[in-house]
Amino acid sequence: MDAVSPERFEELVVTALDSLPPELGRQMRNVAVLVEDDSEDGVLGLYEGVPLTERGDWYSGVLPDRITIYRMPICAMSASEEDVVREVRITVIHEIAHHFGIDDARLHELGWS
Repeated sequence: MDAVSPERFEELVVTALDSLPPELGRQMRNVAVLVEDDSEDGVLGLYEGVPLTERGDWYSGVLPDRITIYRMPICAMSASEEDVVREVRITVIHEIAHHFGIDDARLHELGWS
């Protein structure tokens, strides 16, 4: 399908974030969620930071964790805007799970791969 516009894609990411249970959203401190057009290695999303499960007393004064959602790879794998909506939500949840310390193997076990 043709790529959805950057503006529309950002709306989809915001909608996915807004769909999180409030108790999870409240625990997402010091996290920046970004949208970029393309990734060098074709990934749909990327979490960069220190997961909550690995933070200790030393964790202060650090730069925000980053969750990046990539527009073009998601659009390229989607046949319709409905597919884009679904894949954005899955990707956002996947990357947020990494923030909470859930690794790819566990996500796969839970059906989020």
